[in-house]
Amino acid sequence: MNLKRFGELFPLGSHLCREPMPPMAELKQDMANLKRHGFNLIKLQEHWAIDEPQEGRCDFSRTEELIEHAARLDLGVYLGLTCEQAPPWLWRKHSGCRMVGRNGLPIAYEAQTTLPADGKPGPCFDDPGALADQLRFIRQLVGTLGRFENIACWNTWQEIGYWAERFAGQPVCYCANTLAAFRAWLRGRYGDLDGLNRAWNARYGDWDSVTPDRSAIVRYPQPGNIDWRYFMDNVQIANVLRSRAQAIREADLLGRPVFAHKGAPMVGAGQDWTYARCQDFLGSSCYPAWNSLQPWDDGRPAAGALLPRHDSLLAELADGVALRYDYIRSCNRRGNPVWAAEFQGGPVSTGFHKGRVPDPDDLRRWMLTAVGSGITALSFWVTRAEIHMAEANGFSLLDSTGDSTPRYEEAARIGRALNQYPDLFAQPTRPWAQVAIVVDEWNYQLVQLMAQGHEHLAYSVRGWYRLLWELNIPVDFVEASQLDEAFIGDYRALLLPFPLSMSEEVARGLARYVEGGGNLISEAAPGRMDSHGYCNRGELSPVMAGLFGVTQRSFTMVREPAGPPRWSPAERTWGEYLDAAMLEGAGPLAGHRVRANVYIETFNPVASEPVLRFGNAVAGAVRQAGKGRAWLLGAYIGHNGTAYRDAETRAAVRALLAGCGVEAAHTGQLLLRKRIAGNREAWLFTNPTPDEVGEPVDVADYREVRSLLGEPFEWRGNQIVLAIKSLDVAALVMER
Repeated sequence: MNLKRFGELFPLGSHLCREPMPPMAELKQDMANLKRHGFNLIKLQEHWAIDEPQEGRCDFSRTEELIEHAARLDLGVYLGLTCEQAPPWLWRKHSGCRMVGRNGLPIAYEAQTTLPADGKPGPCFDDPGALADQLRFIRQLVGTLGRFENIACWNTWQEIGYWAERFAGQPVCYCANTLAAFRAWLRGRYGDLDGLNRAWNARYGDWDSVTPDRSAIVRYPQPGNIDWRYFMDNVQIANVLRSRAQAIREADLLGRPVFAHKGAPMVGAGQDWTYARCQDFLGSSCYPAWNSLQPWDDGRPAAGALLPRHDSLLAELADGVALRYDYIRSCNRRGNPVWAAEFQGGPVSTGFHKGRVPDPDDLRRWMLTAVGSGITALSFWVTRAEIHMAEANGFSLLDSTGDSTPRYEEAARIGRALNQYPDLFAQPTRPWAQVAIVVDEWNYQLVQLMAQGHEHLAYSVRGWYRLLWELNIPVDFVEASQLDEAFIGDYRALLLPFPLSMSEEVARGLARYVEGGGNLISEAAPGRMDSHGYCNRGELSPVMAGLFGVTQRSFTMVREPAGPPRWSPAERTWGEYLDAAMLEGAGPLAGHRVRANVYIETFNPVASEPVLRFGNAVAGAVRQAGKGRAWLLGAYIGHNGTAYRDAETRAAVRALLAGCGVEAAHTGQLLLRKRIAGNREAWLFTNPTPDEVGEPVDVADYREVRSLLGEPFEWRGNQIVLAIKSLDVAALVMER
C-alpha cells in the first residue's frame, strides 16, 4: 500500500499483538484475515528493549518481515514506539537516568516486558546521555524501517504519562537533571529570584534552594507545588514528545505523520492541548466497558450490587466515547486528524477479572458514536486474544482460536461502510459547535492539590457535557490559552465550570470574548483564588466581579437532596450546611428552577440583573458587557448532568442556552451529530431512551439519501421515518 492510496481511506486497523511473541505464521494469518474483511491498517508495537538488547546491535528483522508481508497484502502499518521499556544496558550505562521519587530515592523498577503499562514510568530522559541514546535508537529505527512505503504513521508514546504513583508508589521525577530543568523554566517564567519570591510569597536566597515541596501531604496547594505539577505535565513530558517527533522527522525521508496518544483525555485539564502541539496531532485510547458510571452518578449501586443496564450502557456512550473524542478533537488544531488510537475490541480482562464480551450492538454503538464525535481513524486493541496473564485472553476482536467472531464481523462491516465515503469520515469533517466548555490547566493543577474538592472540576465538566449531549447540543472544548484566537468569537456561548482558580489574564480574555458579542456562563466563585492559590479579597476575581457586575454576599455549603452524601464532607459542627435547595429563576430565567449543588453563592448586584434567587437573596446575575452578556450562576449546575438529575434543571439549561442563541441539532428524542464534506453529509442518530423511537427526519434539501449500513427506512413525502432501537446508532448519508 503506497502513501497516496492510504490517504484516500478511512484508516480502520487492529493491533496485531502487544509483543512480537506469537508465531510468525499466526501473525501473518491474522493479517490476511484482516485484509479479507476490509481492514486496511495494522498496528505494530516496537519495543526498545527487544530491538536493541545490546547497545548498538539493533535487530528489526521480525518487524521488517511483518511490514513486508503487510505490503504484499496492501495493508498500511501504524508503527508505535515503546521507549519506556528501555534495555537493561541503558540503566547501567547512565546511572543518572533512573527517575527519582518524592522521597528522594531512585526508582528501582526496570520493565522486563511490555506489561504492565508499556514499561512505564521508564527512564528519565532529562539525563542527557539517556536522551542521546534514545534519539539515536529512534533515528536508526526510522532510517531502517522508513524505506517501507506502507508505513502510514509513527506513534511516539503509547498512552502518554509516567503513571508512577501506580507503578512506583509515588510521583516522579525529582532527579538532579529534572530539578535543574524546573529551575530554568522558573527563571523564564518569573525572570529572576525576586520575581519568584513575590509570586510564591517565599524568601529563597539562591536558585539551588528552590525545590518542589517534599512533605508527606501530597494534596497541598502551595504555589511551588502548583508550578511543579504544571512543569511536569506540560513542560517535561512535552519536551520528551517533541524530541521524539523531531528525531523521526529527521530520519523519515517520506515525511509521514507523527502522533502520540493518551490513555484518556484528562477531563477538566488543558495539558492535552500542550501534547497535541508537540507532534502532528494527538489521539486517545477508548475502552468504554472498562467502567461507565462514576461513584457520584445516579444509578451507581453499592459495591457488589447489580449495575443498571440502561444507565451503564448510556454512560459508556456519553462519557466513555462521545466526551472522550469531542475532547481530543477539540484539543487538536483545527483541520488535524483525530485518531481512536486504541479501541476496545473484546472483553476487558485484568488478571482473573474478565469483563463482558462485547456483542455486535456494542461495537456498532461505540464505533458510530466515535465517528459522530469526529474521529478520522480507528484501530482496535487487539486482533487476537492477549496471551499475557495480566490481561489474559482479553480485549481482542478474535478469541484465542478461530478466524471470526460476531463482534469482528460487525467491526469489519462498519469499517467497509465508512470506507465508501472517505471524504466524509477520513477527514476532519465534524462541524464546530455553537457552544464550548472552557478548561484551564492552571485551575486544574490547583484543584488537584486541594485536600477536599479536587474531584469537582472534572465532575462538573462531565456533567455539563452530559446535559448538553442529552439536550441535542453539540459541544466543543477550548483551553484558556486559546481565548484570544480568532475562532473564539464564533461561539455563541462559553461555559465556565468550577472556575475556582483564575489568573487575571484569563479573566481579561473572557471579558474580551463577552465584549465582542459572546455569552459567558460561569458557575459559582470564578477566581475565588488566583493561579498561585492565594485568595482574592472579596472572594472573586476582581476582573470577574466587574464583568458580572456583582460583589459576593455569601458562600455556603448546601446539603445534597438525598442521602447518603456523595460528595459532601461530614459537618464539623452545627450550621455549616444550608438545606437542599432549588434556586428560583428571575428575569430571563423566570419560571425556571435549577438545583443548587455543593455551595450556594449569593451576590449584591452592582450593575447586573438577577436571574436566580435563593429566598430573598440574588444567587445568579446577568450583565450586558459590550456586545455580549456575562451570566453568573451561584452554584455548580454541571453536577446535575450525572447526579441528582431532574427535568427542571435540564429545562432551565435549555432556556438559558436558547437565550444565548444556541440551537439544538434536532428537536426530537433522537440525538443528532453530523459530518459534512462539500455537498455530502452524514447524519448520525443515537437513541438514548429505554425504548425504540421512530421519528420523521426532513430531507427535502437532499437529492439522495441512503443508510450507511443498509438498514431500510420509510419515506413519507419529503421525510423519512427512522426507527432506532434503544441505545442504537444509525447513520444516513445524503447529498444535496
